[in-house]
Amino acid sequence: MKQLKITLFSIGILAVIGLSSLYFMQKKLIFLPTKLAQDYEYTFEEPFEELFLTAPDGAKLNAIHFTTENRKGIVLYFHGNAGDLSRWGEVTSYFTQFNYDVLVMDYRTYGKSTGKLSEKALFADAQLFYDHIKEDFPESEIILYGRSLGTSIASYIASENTPKMLLLEAPFYNMEDVAKSRFPILPVKKLLKYKFSTNLCIKKVGCPIVIFHGTNDDVVPISSGEKLSELILPEQLEFIKIPNGNHNNLKDFRSYSETIERILD
Repeated sequence: MKQLKITLFSIGILAVIGLSSLYFMQKKLIFLPTKLAQDYEYTFEEPFEELFLTAPDGAKLNAIHFTTENRKGIVLYFHGNAGDLSRWGEVTSYFTQFNYDVLVMDYRTYGKSTGKLSEKALFADAQLFYDHIKEDFPESEIILYGRSLGTSIASYIASENTPKMLLLEAPFYNMEDVAKSRFPILPVKKLLKYKFSTNLCIKKVGCPIVIFHGTNDDVVPISSGEKLSELILPEQLEFIKIPNGNHNNLKDFRSYSETIERILD
């Protein structure tokens, strides 16, 4: 009996340690930035400009603006939770072939961007860039694109503004929904400091919405994207389910490229 009590006590201590670690380490689990030196020089095949915007708290936010001739509009792209603009620039330049400019920013602590990272700051920084491109583009020419983590940010900006369209690649209902799929036995609702409530934002979006999601996505299950889609009016939504697509290869599928071409070309 005594040994059983000791065993149960040890299990309890380990559980407390594990839950505490998850609570305090969740920033490192959600955000996976890579840093770039401030004098790092980007190289891309497409014409581009590098820019910095300064947030009200003094954070310096780095971005790449790909420019095109005879432009039809601009894609404001919010990237996933890993990497920096040296990678995401290569990804987002894809849209320039359709004569759309592209602006992609690095979040705080990513690449050359500075500042204290928080959910509130991410949304405010995104609005800062939206306001920046409105100086050169009417909202009727602004397409918002979010990928993975960036889908929550893009959805928030769409809910607060009136862009032409919202494109979401591998979106999630909210962070709790994703966390439950990863840690089904843990009380994630009580542990999560980062909510990323895409479900609350999407209800306020007034523009057309296109969702791309792979059926084999093992990072953001397609069930989370489907759950989110149920909150959108049917006439407002186009949901492109990509059989065998995973989290990082959707652009390799014809259904993705043909949809993007139809929307942008």
